Amino acid sequence: MEQKTARLTVLIDPAKKRAFEQLCAQQDKTPSQVVRQLIRDYLKAHGVAWQPSGMEANAAEDRES
Repeated sequence: MEQKTARLTVLIDPAKKRAFEQLCAQQDKTPSQVVRQLIRDYLKAHGVAWQPSGMEANAAEDRES
């Protein structure tokens, strides 16, 4: 599971923020969930490999087993 400890601050138009929050609510998602998915999709579309924080420890434990 991804650790959610880093903060990303984004400045957007207040009307756009309200519309985004309303759409997220209609889809029963939080704005943070949607932004995290958008970032994952963007990284994938550009061929950027990454591993969720905390997964390094799990991989090491698996190798030791």
